Amino acid sequence: MKSLLCSLAFVGSLTATSAFLATPPTTNSPLKANRMWGVAPPSPITTLFAANLIIAGAPASGKGTQCEVIKEKLGVVHLSTGDMLRAAVAAQTEVGKLAKDFMDGGKLVPDEVIIGVVQDRLAEKDCQSQGWLLDGFPRTQAQAKALADAGVKADCFLFLDVPDEVLVERVVGRRTDPVTGKIYHMTFSPPDDEEVLNRLEQRSDDTEEKVKVRLEQFHANVEAVKDSYTDIMVTIDGNRAPDVVTAEIIETIDSKVAA
Repeated sequence: MKSLLCSLAFVGSLTATSAFLATPPTTNSPLKANRMWGVAPPSPITTLFAANLIIAGAPASGKGTQCEVIKEKLGVVHLSTGDMLRAAVAAQTEVGKLAKDFMDGGKLVPDEVIIGVVQDRLAEKDCQSQGWLLDGFPRTQAQAKALADAGVKADCFLFLDVPDEVLVERVVGRRTDPVTGKIYHMTFSPPDDEEVLNRLEQRSDDTEEKVKVRLEQFHANVEAVKDSYTDIMVTIDGNRAPDVVTAEIIETIDSKVAA
């Protein structure tokens, strides 16, 4: 009898322990919950929370790399205006038809049409359930105001800050292999194969003079855009290793959105 009672007590203890382990830590942040358990979240991660994000950065700031990582880790929908415009035109939506008229005529698509395309896309089911990441948009203060007037609100505005001299070095050193399409850098990641090295090409707009002009235009516009998001903007030092930048971005999103 004593043996039976001990066995029942042991089973009851296991049941209580299992119930405790099945109960997640109390926190509003899925990322913090993972850390409280002492386990690293899997990669890629399914959507942890529907974060609505905007990311901005100059040419060669590493924005494209970070967008891919954010998309993979958080499951948000990565959106660029070019992709959205092409999709709207292909789907023959009302704003898509308007955009097509301008594009076919070789004209710039006006802000009100672009905002319409963006607004329609953000209203789709995947963006509503997974959250979204606007890549490099809005580009001007007028676009930021139009986006706000349309009722589009972001949770966090990420700005990748890299010194101009570093950006110039990154761009000017870029070379493309015309055979494979792979991009190398003459300082940071040159090819090992001499044959590949000899056939590398430089883009016509990857010269120091043209890069500086692009950077001047970027800074003139982005400063005005940043003024529209002062309450949610976080500046990230982009002049570090990509994985270090990624870690800070994920921590920032976690604290801004899920805290």
